[in-house]
Amino acid sequence: MDLLHILLYIQIALSASCLYRIIRGPSIADRMVAIDIFGVLVVGICGILSITLERGFILDIGIAWIILSFIGTLTLAKYLSGKKLNE
Repeated sequence: MDLLHILLYIQIALSASCLYRIIRGPSIADRMVAIDIFGVLVVGICGILSITLERGFILDIGIAWIILSFIGTLTLAKYLSGKKLNE
C-alpha cells in the first residue's frame, strides 16, 4: 500500500471524527472550530487525491472550499458576537 493511500485514509478518519464533533458538539464554539478543521482536512484530501489521480482540477475544488469556509467562519463569528452582518 502506498504512503499517499495511508495518508488519505487517515484524513478520512479524522474528517469523520470532526463530523461527529460538528453534530454532537456541546457548544456553538466547539462546532465552529470543528467546521474549520473539517475544511482544512477536506483541502488536504483534495491535495492527496490530486496527486494520486494526477488531476489538477481537484486542487481548484480545494481552493474554492477553503475560500467558502473562511467566509462562513467570518459570518458565523460576526453572528455570534451579536452584530449585524453589515456592520
